[in-house]
Amino acid sequence: MRPSLLDPFFASVRSLSGVGPKVAVLLAKLLGTEGPGASEPRVGQLLFLPPHSVIDRRNRPGIAFAQEGAIVTLEVRVDRHQPAPRGRSNVPHRVFCHDDTGEIALVFFHAQQPWLERTMPVGETVIVSGRMEWFNGRASMVHPDHIASIEDAASLPLVEPIYPLTSGLSPKTLTRAIREALTRIPPLPEWVEPALLTRERFLSHEEALRTLHQPEEPADIAPESPARRRLAYDEFLAGQLALALVRLKTRKLSGRPLDGDGRLVNQVLEALPYSLTHSQQKAVEDIITDLKQPERMLRLLQGDVGSGKTVVGLLAMAHAAEAGGQSALMAPTEVLARQHYATIAPIAEKAGLRAALLTGREKGRERQQILDDLKSGDIHIIIGTHALFQEKVEYHDLVLTIIDEQHRFGVHQRLQLTAKGTAPDMLVMTATPIPRTLVLTAFGDMDVSKLTEKPAGRRPITTATIPMERMDELVERMRGAIADGQKIYWICPLVEESELVELTSAEERFQSLQPIFGEQIGLIHGRMSGAEKDEAMRAFKNGETRILIATTVIEVGVDVPDATVIVIEHAERFGLAQLHQLRGRVGRGDKPSTCLLLYKGPLGEVSRARLQVMRETEDGFRIAEEDLKLRGEGELLGTRQSGTPGFRLASIEAHGDLLEVARKDARLILERDPDLASERGTALRLLLYLFGRDEAVRLLRAG
Repeated sequence: MRPSLLDPFFASVRSLSGVGPKVAVLLAKLLGTEGPGASEPRVGQLLFLPPHSVIDRRNRPGIAFAQEGAIVTLEVRVDRHQPAPRGRSNVPHRVFCHDDTGEIALVFFHAQQPWLERTMPVGETVIVSGRMEWFNGRASMVHPDHIASIEDAASLPLVEPIYPLTSGLSPKTLTRAIREALTRIPPLPEWVEPALLTRERFLSHEEALRTLHQPEEPADIAPESPARRRLAYDEFLAGQLALALVRLKTRKLSGRPLDGDGRLVNQVLEALPYSLTHSQQKAVEDIITDLKQPERMLRLLQGDVGSGKTVVGLLAMAHAAEAGGQSALMAPTEVLARQHYATIAPIAEKAGLRAALLTGREKGRERQQILDDLKSGDIHIIIGTHALFQEKVEYHDLVLTIIDEQHRFGVHQRLQLTAKGTAPDMLVMTATPIPRTLVLTAFGDMDVSKLTEKPAGRRPITTATIPMERMDELVERMRGAIADGQKIYWICPLVEESELVELTSAEERFQSLQPIFGEQIGLIHGRMSGAEKDEAMRAFKNGETRILIATTVIEVGVDVPDATVIVIEHAERFGLAQLHQLRGRVGRGDKPSTCLLLYKGPLGEVSRARLQVMRETEDGFRIAEEDLKLRGEGELLGTRQSGTPGFRLASIEAHGDLLEVARKDARLILERDPDLASERGTALRLLLYLFGRDEAVRLLRAG
């Protein structure tokens, strides 16, 4: 049960005056809480909406000295009203005023004359605030933001926060709701340790929220302000504590030590046509050391495209088989699962291990046979998609799960997998190089191994950018490459032409190139059936087709070693990580390879920077760091879908230093107080609820 102290934060926004059903829907849209089954937004979610800028109304220059476009506050005397002529609704109502320095016209369209005459009686002095405009030497202000009598001037916010909005929601309504929400928040017990409070000059949580929404200086809302840093720390701490609790829980379920004699591992090594790179050897050693421990392994294996993660995974599975257990490898797509199977099965077989494939496509008797063999223990290694963890799938003794492309599976799925075996060890592989800060936010609970070299024999890839206008030239080059026996990927952003976006669709590009290349051209995209995709890939692999027009279906894990050219159309529309993934489809054999980025000008600043980085480097980790700078963390992990947190108050760029502190703090807390039963522990439970980490609190209760 959530403590009643937090009730004000979890009350519906409709409990605030001026927020009815319509406004609540707009707020849900603004806060990103809408959607099927979503409840109404809460007061606390509203308080966690930071302003993006402020209007500083302390600027009071006098009419004559006010600059064009500046937001100013003026004290003026009302001289006369000039209402719009009857029936001329397009003419504004004007109110002429003056101060010691000059005259100004206040302009109101579709005005309510009686209200204006009541608010600004002739001969009275009023305070107005808004944007200055000058026209032919005359000063005017259209629809001032604020009008107040001298007596009420104290109520004018001198520094006014400006929030993001959504169509139909007025700034006034939003600001009023947030101000009222602030009056309801109770003082909460302190969950940050005293030494850190002093060192960072942190305000209390409550004071930080007040300062954020009622700033006295523009600097109060800046990312580096003490108020914003305090709230960012709270958000990081809630995330790190939740991850550390998941880890503690999974460790408690700790598997058993997996001991092996190295026999099968050596057989796999002998069956490989090449020797391992230094970082592959190191990763295998780390993993086997982890597997031999009584605690459960949770390790992240990061390796750039083509750095040989699958082989490391296979060696881990061979060790698990030496200990008498089964392993499961889960991939995000069927194409990738089949690819892994094609790589792993023949090598495993040479070491006397049986591998099988289980996706949504295996049906009937064939499927039943696989399920029976899995239950009896005849299958040592099972490879597949989410299908591996459906209720009907039973294992004889599952001791190791390997998840490929982790950022596509959230923490929730990790908890689900944990339930399948008797807490199997877990290895997570990703080809998306994730900067250290992001590893902490999404996987704070994991040890990390990195594969840094490319396997022997891989050649560097030359990357060039070409404007769309030079398409004819490009097609000529393709002809030459094909005559020379090369294979080419051609990537398009969309499947079919759409009216809205002028991007070349895969089908349209296929039709435009087919007259030139005839039978040598193939097509693959996400709307095809599994069998059609397989056929398109097979024809390309076997050289029956030489150009494969594709959508980003091929982004992860497709392996055609003799493909040497990749053309990425509308490269300016792709993110850096995705461009890097796609480029990794070539350069897998011993021939020099090329990546051509076709773009449509003029390029925006971010697009230009992105293409520049692609030209300069093939280092996935540098690309990931640059991507983080260009895009921010939410996009990079695809967190909009994957159940890892997009932050509301914290920003990795601005507050990265606090993330490390939060991680250490979370680990330390749980070492001293694993049940969060102490005084500080109780306060931390409030923090977990406040930031929507109820699942972590449930883990505590499940003990």
